[in-house]
Amino acid sequence: MGNDIFQIKSTLEIGEKRYSYCSLIELKKQGYAIEKFPFSIRILLENALRNFDDLAVTKEAIMTILNWKPEGSDKDIPFKPARVLMQDFTGVPAVVDIAALRSEVARKGKDPNTINPLIQVDLVIDHSVQVDYFGTEDSYKQNIDEEYKRNIERYQLLKWAQKSFDNFRVVPPGMGICHQVNLEYFSKGVIARNGEVFPDTLVGTDSHTPMVNGIGVVAWGVGGIEAEAALLGQPIFFIMPEVIGLKLTGKLPLGSTATDLVLTIANKLRKYGVVGKFVEVFGSGLDHLSVPDRATIGNMSPEFGCTITYFPIDDKTLEYMRKSNRSEEHIKLVEEYCKANMLWREDEDSITYTAVLELDLSTIEPTVAGPKRPQDKILLKDFKNEFIKLLDKSFDRKYIIQESRENLKPITTWNTEGGDQLSHKVTTTSLKKKTEIQGKNELKTVWINQGQEKFMLSDGTVVIAAITSCTNTSNPYVMIGAGLVARKARELGIDVKPWVKTSLAPGSKVVTDYLKKAGLMKDLEALHFHLVGYGCTSCIGNSGPLPEQIANAIDEHHLVVASVLSGNRNFEARIHPQVKMNFLMSPMLVVAYALAGRVDIDLINEPLNYDSNQKLIYLKDIWPTNDEINEILNRVLSSDDFAKNYDEIFEGNEIWRNLKVPTGKLYEWDKSSTYIKEIPSFRNISEQPEPLKNIKDARALLVLGDSVTTDHISPAGAFSPESDSGKYLLERGVKKEDFNSYGSRRGNDEVMVRGTFANVRIKNKLATKEGGFTIFLPTGEELSVYDASVKYKETQTPLLVLAGKEYGSGSSRDWAAKGTFLLGIKAVLAESYERIHRSNLVGMGVLPLQYKDGATVEKLGLSGKEIFTINRIAEDITPLKEVQVIAKNDKNEEMKFNVIARLDSEIEIEYYRNGGILQYVLRQFLQKE
Repeated sequence: MGNDIFQIKSTLEIGEKRYSYCSLIELKKQGYAIEKFPFSIRILLENALRNFDDLAVTKEAIMTILNWKPEGSDKDIPFKPARVLMQDFTGVPAVVDIAALRSEVARKGKDPNTINPLIQVDLVIDHSVQVDYFGTEDSYKQNIDEEYKRNIERYQLLKWAQKSFDNFRVVPPGMGICHQVNLEYFSKGVIARNGEVFPDTLVGTDSHTPMVNGIGVVAWGVGGIEAEAALLGQPIFFIMPEVIGLKLTGKLPLGSTATDLVLTIANKLRKYGVVGKFVEVFGSGLDHLSVPDRATIGNMSPEFGCTITYFPIDDKTLEYMRKSNRSEEHIKLVEEYCKANMLWREDEDSITYTAVLELDLSTIEPTVAGPKRPQDKILLKDFKNEFIKLLDKSFDRKYIIQESRENLKPITTWNTEGGDQLSHKVTTTSLKKKTEIQGKNELKTVWINQGQEKFMLSDGTVVIAAITSCTNTSNPYVMIGAGLVARKARELGIDVKPWVKTSLAPGSKVVTDYLKKAGLMKDLEALHFHLVGYGCTSCIGNSGPLPEQIANAIDEHHLVVASVLSGNRNFEARIHPQVKMNFLMSPMLVVAYALAGRVDIDLINEPLNYDSNQKLIYLKDIWPTNDEINEILNRVLSSDDFAKNYDEIFEGNEIWRNLKVPTGKLYEWDKSSTYIKEIPSFRNISEQPEPLKNIKDARALLVLGDSVTTDHISPAGAFSPESDSGKYLLERGVKKEDFNSYGSRRGNDEVMVRGTFANVRIKNKLATKEGGFTIFLPTGEELSVYDASVKYKETQTPLLVLAGKEYGSGSSRDWAAKGTFLLGIKAVLAESYERIHRSNLVGMGVLPLQYKDGATVEKLGLSGKEIFTINRIAEDITPLKEVQVIAKNDKNEEMKFNVIARLDSEIEIEYYRNGGILQYVLRQFLQKE
């Protein structure tokens, strides 16, 4: 515990054990209105009090929190998390960075062994499994075998780090998703360490880290850059947040799930505007939401835009801890500490929030979201009509469905070899009567052959149905519900459509254990929802290839096909590059839409399918009741399942156990490796930073619109031989089939910088075509973004990005910032930023600039082809300082305007001055030594 400047250190006795802690009650006795603070602010306060050292955490910072006001503040506060969570996509570059820091320390003749995580770091390998194999009993084994073949170098690096670094644990492939493992195992709620007791807090290198807000842990997603600084002992600084109270009342009605609730909340909070704010949930409705229900909501915090969605610890928290095999001793510690230190959910009416939004749970209806943003809520009853409107609006296609019972006749299938008629097996439930409208394209349809079946694909066909993502697979209620939907469909003799790629990718092995005990695994497998892996799969773009004939038909006929998934992300080109419409929904609805085979169906009123006797089957015929779900849930969910699976969580399979890795403290860089490469950022670093300079005669590399996400910026998913990254690998002898994905090659900056801003859906207003292209302005050539950046570097021309609102929303990807920096981009000028990406830009030494007073590219009359100079950076830079932009057009006319330099705190200025946060940490270390 740091210096006890308020004399509030107290002792908590539990049995024979005694713990010291910072008492908020003692602070309240000194006249501070702690009872009015939201619980999340109380935890930030405790964190600052405990870590006070008058250097990184000052008394001024503590007073900023003590003086918290509902309107927030522009003052920054420090946060030192108790632990860090990583997944492998973001974890590999973090390990590469730490290994590179060690290498530079050794080159300077100092001890590299002193570079170690100072707090607990848990890395879960969950982002690399791809759904190459599906629909068979051995899909899981085949996919994990492929995963090891593709990623052996990365896994050797991670296993080396586990052996070489202190406080660093690795969960091997095939064991679970980081957020679900974090919820079910790593998270403590309250931590006892070295005789102290304090709230469990963390940051994670994935934006969905707030999932553990559901178990009472203050946690949020940060870029890998911030996480690396945190694990090396640096506090994370951020502006004192506003806290929005979300008051829940009532109880979810029959037929509605936590998924429907979270999609409703995503829509409601995104409309209200909670970017950069805390959300705290309270009200009587909480008494009816389990921790998995709460975690479903917390998980999607980045989809609302808020930093956290916090649920204070209460009886429901303890109930979940008991069910998930936390010890009785620990549960007692959590309860007694929280009740002793004003962190137990009670006296909610005393709390003052920035604003309060109310939601009656009894009003929640079955809901989906899409086709390309998680906040785009559509009620299930309106889905068919909304899809038709979306198809018209986004793809200029219009059709009329003939609404008659006669039209719902089975389609005859044909033997493709001999042409003989087979049985009247149903392969689609409705023929569409196409009506050509002047000025519109008619609905696209195509008949294709697959094996011995012939079937029709059309716009709206479901080609991917994925029960996936920690968002929902952590929730036994909806998973058992999905199994019961499958069971009832099986009993009625109906099957998923043959063109649907089905998959089941739970977040932990606990899920498959209780599904097997309930006998529901067999029902899911009967509908081809076989286990494909324990990982993020479709959510991260690892859906794998579509069957060849379906893929060819989509490309040849430009079909607008759909995916349905129980995930949290559905951004353009994220799920699969050939799938243009992606819809989020509960696992139960995923099964239902796989049975229907298309999304342009009114599931409330239209039949899903025919049974073998030609009887119409409706959604209501296969939808389970709450009692049916709860009966199975109470019978099969056991703490023994958690004990069994988490006792062996770090063991891995035989391949992992036999993986040979070097034992030295310095990583042995292999210059021929195309996976792992020492990043150049730290090599030959000076012991003092250079003075700040103004940015002169810069060019715009990209001019972008609103809602450009980190999925548009960061390299993600597969890439082609024609891409800059593909060409790089081909030149080094890597075959196309061995390219793997960008995510798997995050340890190689040469691959990643070539994939930055290379998303096939990105729209650069400087370019004439969609995708990662731009105009090299001095000559007018249209080049890839990477090739243009190389030509600019040859002339030492600094680069800018001009953007609109919500720049950088989406996953907290460090490579969105790293790639920006390595392309030579010195500053980004946007109307507004997503919190994590703005912070990451600063952490990489890129200056985030923000327009003033509602100015935009359009209002200022900028084309992006001007030459830009940014002044007032070099002189007395201060937090949120106004700097001057001078834009000179081709007629030599100048326009001057002021913008805000979004360096929000003194420490961010230091990071920027040093060229990045890790450069700052390294220089601090070198000066100490």
